[in-house]
Amino acid sequence: MDEHAHHAQVQEQSVEEMEMRSWKRKLVLSWIFTIPIAILMIAERFFMLPMLIEEYMIPIILVLGFPVIFIFGFETIKGGLRGFYTLYFNMDSLIALGTVIAYLTGFFSYFGFVADYSGVAAMIMAIFTTGKYIETKAKGRASQEIKKLLELGAKKARILRGKEEVEVDISELKIGDVMIIKPGEKIPTDGVVVKGDSAVDESMVTGESLPVDKLKGSNVIGATINQDGILYVKASKIGKDTFLAHIIELVEEAQGTKVPIQKLADKITSIFVPVILAVALLTFLNWWIIGGELGRAIGVGIAVLVIACPCSLGLAVPISLMVGSGMGAKKGILIRKGEAIQTMKQVKIIVFDKTGTITKGKPEVTDIHSLVKEDYLLEIAASLEKNSEHPIAKAIVNKAGLKRYKEVSKFQILRGRGVEGKIGKKEIVIGNMTLMNERKIDARKIMKEIEGFENSGKTTMIVSESGKVIGVIAVADAVKEDSIDAISRLNNDGYRTVMITGDNERTAKAIAKEVGIREVIANVLPEDKAKKVEELQKSGFVAFIGDGINDAPALKQSNVGIAMGTGTDIAIEAGDLVLVKGSLVGVVEAINLSKATFRKIKQNLFWAFAYNVVAIPLAIAGVLHPVIAEIAMAASSITVVTNANLLRRKRI
Repeated sequence: MDEHAHHAQVQEQSVEEMEMRSWKRKLVLSWIFTIPIAILMIAERFFMLPMLIEEYMIPIILVLGFPVIFIFGFETIKGGLRGFYTLYFNMDSLIALGTVIAYLTGFFSYFGFVADYSGVAAMIMAIFTTGKYIETKAKGRASQEIKKLLELGAKKARILRGKEEVEVDISELKIGDVMIIKPGEKIPTDGVVVKGDSAVDESMVTGESLPVDKLKGSNVIGATINQDGILYVKASKIGKDTFLAHIIELVEEAQGTKVPIQKLADKITSIFVPVILAVALLTFLNWWIIGGELGRAIGVGIAVLVIACPCSLGLAVPISLMVGSGMGAKKGILIRKGEAIQTMKQVKIIVFDKTGTITKGKPEVTDIHSLVKEDYLLEIAASLEKNSEHPIAKAIVNKAGLKRYKEVSKFQILRGRGVEGKIGKKEIVIGNMTLMNERKIDARKIMKEIEGFENSGKTTMIVSESGKVIGVIAVADAVKEDSIDAISRLNNDGYRTVMITGDNERTAKAIAKEVGIREVIANVLPEDKAKKVEELQKSGFVAFIGDGINDAPALKQSNVGIAMGTGTDIAIEAGDLVLVKGSLVGVVEAINLSKATFRKIKQNLFWAFAYNVVAIPLAIAGVLHPVIAEIAMAASSITVVTNANLLRRKRI
């Protein structure tokens, strides 16, 4: 790998990944120093130390403990002590105060008026660091979506300069330049076709499964993919004004506005911490004034701080999320944002994008109405369509699945209307009604069938042989096998299901009816999806499920964005949850998983508080030695971790 590429790769690591790495490093190093301290302390308890070490016990512990607290724990101490002059306290404040005081007792113990708690300090910090690492890991990798979007655009453009074709960087493109786009290439920027005809796959933008035919005068969008013809396109928008740039802006906007529930825990902490600080101080003064022993008083004060330190409180949420997301991953549900678990259970309205989410996103033959033998109809149609790259043609070829095709001569694509050619002596014309009328072929015989198919949102191809209609083939974007099952389960659970699509009303209603969705919002422009979601949010929390670029702003806008793993990268990056298998049953499972996980979070918060409520009075009463307090605190963390792991037994 050359230096340059390596450098780029290093830069690409996100802030979150770096944070996770740094906590992991602190975690490993902390324990390397803490384990010997623990061994020394246990040995001292049970009088197993040789006399020699006994004398140097405190200095050894102070030396070993120093890096744990003041180097690896530096940020915690800094953040915690900052609370004392900004008067905004957090969990770090308790830890900082407790560990620093406990560590200092090591020095003071030399003067004989304090028991030595410096070892405890290192242990507290190491346990805290472990909790922090688990937390950052649980938060997971967040937003690289913007980067993904920027990468979607083409990097270069081939343009005409006079008679010559020149390749230029996208940044050098000017409005009015004529770009040449070959089959299979990305269209560099928004523009208008000036010459040539082709079909363009716009599914990533409009979500429309069928490629759109483009002729002279058609508008095209940057980053969509040209299919089967060469297009000459005059650039009409560049840079910031393009469709893609607009979507990027929408995603960025929506990103800044999500609020997780964690705020509640933080709020509790911000009240809880100062109260505990006051309690610890009063306890210390009380013991010192009444008992007269400074050492004992400091010990009790530290015990209060340590036991109150809401480590298990800090773990309660992240550890449950870790277990939940682990279970989800096995089931093909990736939880990209922890807060989704918290928000999911409040969702009332579930909004589906149509193409690629409820449906497969590519056309299939759904019905054949034949006036001759069906095999014969398919054989003729497939032999002809085999010469075309159009998705409808591909659907017909797939349906026929022939080993051998008939010889076709004089084949021609009539863009936007159909195809024609000769098989032997016979003229074959396949296409829509417009084409039949042009060729004066009478299709009245099958009018009823055609209308039936079209009313249920299908695209029809009429097949004619030597000027006579021999049948009609209906093609549609087929519904995924399990969509119906998933949606009926959601309806039964009392969710309001809504379908949103850029497609026409007729097709949309037909699909909605087939899968059992009650509300349809059709003809929605890509940039308006997020607006529609926002309107729905007035009446409750919304989960949005989609798979295309045009779904990204809506995925961000919704309370929970669920992306199809089979969709575009950007949709996946914009989702809070990703369904790897692209099946809607995952939505039902995700809701169940979310509810189960949240129940665990609540139980864990309860346990974390229960420990504190019971143990703090004991600490105040002086019954708990700081080491015992530390063990109790560790025990509460263990309870929380164990309880979270019980989640694995849930069936979702």
